[in-house]
Amino acid sequence: MPFLLIVLLCFTLLPSCATTGVPNRSDDQSSPLVHDGHSRALYLYSRARLASNDGDYPAALSILRDAIELDPSSAFLHTAAADLKLKIGQVNEAMEYINKAIALDPASRDPYVMAGVLMASAGKDWEAADYLRKAIKLDPSKEDAYLHLAVSLTRLFEYEEAVNTLKTLVKINSDSVLGYYYLGRTYSQMKLYRDAAGYFKKALELRPEFSQAAIDMAASYEALGDYSQAIEIYRGILGENENRTLVLQRLIQLLIQQRRFEEALQSLYLAVESGLGGQETMRKIGLIHLELEQYDDAIKVFSDILAKDPAAHQIRLYLGIAYEEKEELDQAYAEFAKIPHGSPPYVEAIGHMAFVLQEKGENEAAVAILKDAIAVNPAPVELYLNLSSLYETDDKPQAALDLLLGVEQRFAAEPRFHFRLGVLLDKLGKKQDSIDRMKKVISLNPKDAQALNFLGYSYAEAGENLEEALAYVKQAVELRPNDGFILDSLGWVYFKMKKYDDAVRYLEEAVHLVDDDSTILEHLGDAHLARHEQRKALKMYRKALQIDPARKELSDKIRKVRGEPVER
Repeated sequence: MPFLLIVLLCFTLLPSCATTGVPNRSDDQSSPLVHDGHSRALYLYSRARLASNDGDYPAALSILRDAIELDPSSAFLHTAAADLKLKIGQVNEAMEYINKAIALDPASRDPYVMAGVLMASAGKDWEAADYLRKAIKLDPSKEDAYLHLAVSLTRLFEYEEAVNTLKTLVKINSDSVLGYYYLGRTYSQMKLYRDAAGYFKKALELRPEFSQAAIDMAASYEALGDYSQAIEIYRGILGENENRTLVLQRLIQLLIQQRRFEEALQSLYLAVESGLGGQETMRKIGLIHLELEQYDDAIKVFSDILAKDPAAHQIRLYLGIAYEEKEELDQAYAEFAKIPHGSPPYVEAIGHMAFVLQEKGENEAAVAILKDAIAVNPAPVELYLNLSSLYETDDKPQAALDLLLGVEQRFAAEPRFHFRLGVLLDKLGKKQDSIDRMKKVISLNPKDAQALNFLGYSYAEAGENLEEALAYVKQAVELRPNDGFILDSLGWVYFKMKKYDDAVRYLEEAVHLVDDDSTILEHLGDAHLARHEQRKALKMYRKALQIDPARKELSDKIRKVRGEPVER
């Protein structure tokens, strides 16, 4: 339950007053029922309640003032006046009435609760906690003060007292749904997500329709890395109306993060059916179709968006990419060319246009379009990176290197620039210079997984600095745990360290994620062979050879495992 709702509930403090025999507003004020000041004050209170129920707070407050004049020692009436002051937003005046009520009757619990809520809403949680502790002491059986106190204590980072407060509540009332729920919230803020999930589960056992508890429990499982459990919880509460949009959005995001694209696509189309089919939803649908190589579907989705919004230049970029992947190069080029200079995707579109021209064998035109773009706007680093890639693909790695070295000062703080230089230096056999560049990348961006991976793999290939290599690749895995190429590097480092069991473990994970890379399959074959698992090694080598039949070293390894002579 949201904190605001609890606050509102807390303000419903005034006891019901029986209306039987109580005169209504049109009754003669000299009614025999009104025989002294106290009785008349109660009568006026009942009239104030009726006015409040009708939403006429000023009238209700005016009547209550008259009642207080008749019975100025009534803490109950001062508390009622405070409640009305809160309803019309006069917080300071409400606090005056509350303090007066507490002074008149220090044993009355309700003013302390109201004061605690007011202090908390004003950000004065220390003061709020003092009032709420007194309320609990006066009547330990009511749960609202425990809940408000725990919330204030949590905001004060007084987690131990917050937990003890809520555990006292659920000990007194084992059916306190909110007690268990806020225990979950508190443990979640303490990052003790396993405990948090357990308390959310308890709250749901008591109130299965409590969707916010289910959402928070799913978030706890996400924090624990148990994404499958989180996804199942979100799916389980999708049918409920409350929070449906939030749950659906969270489910879609999680499915996409886990690369469960088919399921994400189903949920996205469910969102469209639910009336959430805006451009962002359709964009995600188109991108997933693109990821799944369903190019015709992607083209249709992006084209439909553009029909409604022709200025959606990023969508046009995606449309061009879909045509490019479908190998309809002329159509792809035409879409990229429609993206105007100065729009955010323009530079990326120029890069795609150059590579389309290269695919068509028009290398000079490809180089020219990038040089022209640089002449118009020399600022974007992407233009130089794309041009260097064109040179490299055209078997001109030295030209690519010279291009980048010529503008090095301009992009000295750009990690991608140094990464590209490192790759080129490695290709030209300048291993130490390449390693130095990658270390420069990491100095600029310590979380660059690709640079970390490159360094670790380079050391592993050279069979040197293996402990350092292991540290680099482990960092890369932490940053990108589902990257098969990085897991391959980790397995390869372990192989070079002669830790073959670890090598097989990570290389099998890598093959599971990337099953069409001959080098990864070869690495796994090598690790199996090191464990004297010839049959498994042969299986991996043969798979690798099927993918890349031109690799003679794979044929040699197969012959060697089978005890056949290797051709020289």
